Amino acid sequence: MPLHECMGNKQGELETCVRLQGYDIIGITETWWDSSYDWSVGMEGYRLFRKDRQGRRGGGVAFYVNDQLECMELHLGMDEEPTESLWVRIKGSAGAGDIIAGVCYRPPDQADRADEALYRQIGAASRSQALVLMGDFNHPDICWRDNAAECKQSRKFLECVNDNFLLQVIEEPMRRGAMLDLLLTNKAGLVG
Repeated sequence: MPLHECMGNKQGELETCVRLQGYDIIGITETWWDSSYDWSVGMEGYRLFRKDRQGRRGGGVAFYVNDQLECMELHLGMDEEPTESLWVRIKGSAGAGDIIAGVCYRPPDQADRADEALYRQIGAASRSQALVLMGDFNHPDICWRDNAAECKQSRKFLECVNDNFLLQVIEEPMRRGAMLDLLLTNKAGLVG
């Protein structure tokens, strides 16, 4: 479930929602967290993975994973241009393969080098049997129905999605008619 909010004052609301819905994985973009939030962002019953934005305010991504699931953080593209992405491998149950889950925030002004680094990470993650990628990619000009976009950066993102055989499963626009928050997977029926 991708959530898009400045999380500083939304922690209680998140915990209530999680208790009511019982999610296994929660991805959050634009956390706006820094070390001053270390004491307040844990959630009972969940393991927290987070990557705060470095060097400037805003951004940041986080995952809460049900602590009944065996998981570990993956470090994809650590020697490259920094991206606001976080990757976790979740051990599959007996007979089922592992799942790679990713959460990304792509600022609207992200440079081409950072985009290319993100696309390499997506390519590496999509080689797994099952991938769920959620986030705010800030490509409002993409028409998912026609698989088309006006802007060059958006067309490159669509190319990455297509090259990695990803399906975009969000059907309703979330903000002002634009589909910025996406949920991508390489395995139909994986997301419920």
